[in-house]
Formats: sequence, structure tokens, C-alpha cells
Amino acid sequence: MYMTTVSRSAFPLCTGISRALFYSLIWLTIFTVSTSIQAEEKPVDLTTLSIEELLEIEIDRSSISILHSHIHKQDEWMIGYRFMHMDMDGNRDGTSEVSTASVLTAFAITPTAMRMESHMITLMYAPSDDLTLMAMLPHKILSMDHVTRTGIRFTTHAEGIGDLSVMGHYALFRAPLDRHLFSVQGGVRFPTGSIDERDQTPAGPNQKLPYPMQLGSGTYDLKIGATYLYLKDQWLLIAHSMGTIRLGENDNDYRLGNTLEIGSCVSYEWVNWLSSTFCLNGESWGNISGADPDLIPTLIPTADPDRRGGTRIDTLFGIELYVPGGKWKGNRFGIEFSVPIYQNLEGPQLETDWIASVGWHWIF
Repeated sequence: MYMTTVSRSAFPLCTGISRALFYSLIWLTIFTVSTSIQAEEKPVDLTTLSIEELLEIEIDRSSISILHSHIHKQDEWMIGYRFMHMDMDGNRDGTSEVSTASVLTAFAITPTAMRMESHMITLMYAPSDDLTLMAMLPHKILSMDHVTRTGIRFTTHAEGIGDLSVMGHYALFRAPLDRHLFSVQGGVRFPTGSIDERDQTPAGPNQKLPYPMQLGSGTYDLKIGATYLYLKDQWLLIAHSMGTIRLGENDNDYRLGNTLEIGSCVSYEWVNWLSSTFCLNGESWGNISGADPDLIPTLIPTADPDRRGGTRIDTLFGIELYVPGGKWKGNRFGIEFSVPIYQNLEGPQLETDWIASVGWHWIF
């Protein structure tokens, strides 16, 4: 039985740092766009452009968050940064919301809310016009609020490097003028994120945290995807899919569920430095196979490997600024906001309320 209330530990200063980065990126982008807006006129006829120029237009029109659409020119580099915040509040079982009191009739503890933040660094290089190599490494900050059946409230935290992804992106088919492009992606995600995160709980200090509070999968994960891109005048259409297959079990005797992501986006370029994007994205993920022997599945839903699967469909709206010419050419800044329109969870699980991200990348 839990006898003491656990005080909320000091949350890292990453929120303040993220806010500072957010405003710095906004002012940097406004400055660079304003100093370069007249450096390059918007082309009015794509048929007058070379293949290299068309490839550059495709990259400039791609979404900050849809890295599947990036095919760079030979010997071109791209470095990028993206900050993401996800807010989760309340539990759901299937498609129905579940009250805290209802969850506590079956479990001694229930989560009530969670905040997930990620700082993603991306590096890309193109050894040829058809092949782009990319590496992505996140830094994660996780925070989850809980309440016990006896009314004790406490919060757990985890922070650190997530899993490293290394992938290749190859263009299989290009129509004349690159108005149609079909490409495939493949790679491996390496288990660089911790699966042994611990924190203080009512049970005492240094307690193993449940599955959603771990920073990585602990397994080598195979990633396979495909992308179709259609470009016409100011319009860009992207349809993409990506699957993640877990290979084997990790050192804690479990394997996260496989995932499948499918989405489509339409983007419109209003002027040669501003575009907006609307996306409809779906994701489905399976339950956990095996179980961490340090966790008690009957104590809290997040420790039950059979309550981790689900499906979610999100709508996303984004605005992007980019520099069309001048010495700052190749810089791009984007802000995106996403909300779920459908959630079906094998719960009780915390449901997602909203996701926001801000990103920057520089092509050189």
C-alpha cells in the first residue's frame, strides 16, 4: 500500500529553451525572407526549367515534417531541426472516453495526462540525383501525471536520446518535367534510446517506468515506405506510407508492436516565399509482444502489454516560409498544428488531444 505522497520533481528547463528556439527561428526566417524576397522572381512556366531547377522546386515545396518527399540533387546536403510537442489528456477505451474513476476500479493507479516533446536533428546527403541518404536522431522529454486509488497524485519524468534512424530514399520513376515522381524508402532504426528509465513513484525511488515512458524500442527496427508526388503549377500533392517492423526482442524480453503510417497532403504556394499545407494522416500500431519482468501489468494500464495497440487519424495544417534566392537561399521554416479526428485505442489508454511542431532546414 502507498503511504506517502510523491512531490512533483523539477521539470527540465527544456520548455523555456524550446520557446526561445521557437521565437528565434521565427525572427530569423522573417529577416531572411524580407532581405531576399526580391532576389528571385517566381517562375510562371515550369516547361522553361531544367531538371535540376524542377528538383529544387520539389524540395522547396516539401513539408518540413514529411521527410519522405525529399529527393535532393547530387552532392547536395540538408541539415534540419524540428521541435514537436504532443499533449495527451484523459483515457479512452476503443472509441469511447473513460473516466478516471472507472479506470481506478480495475487498476490501483491510472495516468491522467502526458506531455511528449522531441527535438529532432536531421542530416541528409545525396550521392546522386536519384538517391538521398538521411539520418535522424531525436532528444525526448516525457512527463506523465498519475493518480492512485487512494487519491495520491504524482508525476514521472524521463529525458534523453531516442532511437537513431538511418535511411535511404530512391526515386524509382520520374515523368517528364518531374510532374510525377514515385520513390521508395528503406532503412534501420538503431536502439540508441534507453528502455531502462526509472523515477520516483509512491512505491519508492528508482522505480522502473512503464512502456510509454521509455525513450526507445530496444530493438533494431526495419523501416520501409513509398511516396508519390504530383506537382502542377502552385499545387503539390503528396501521398506517402511508412511501415516499421520490429526485429526480435529487446534486453527486457519484449517487442513493441509494428506500426503502419499512411497519409496524403496537398500544398499550395501563395507566393514564392509562402505556402500552406493540409494533411490527413493515419497511423495504426500493435500491442507489445512479451513483457518487461520489472513491470506489474495489473497495477497500472501503461504496464499492460495488451493495452498498447491502437489506431488514430489526424488532420494537420501547416504554414511554411522559405527563402527563394540570395545568400540565405535554401533556408526554410515551418509551423504545423495537428488534431485527431478519430481514435480507437486498446485501452484504457491516454488519448491524444493535439500535436504542434516547428521546424527549420537548410539546403546547401
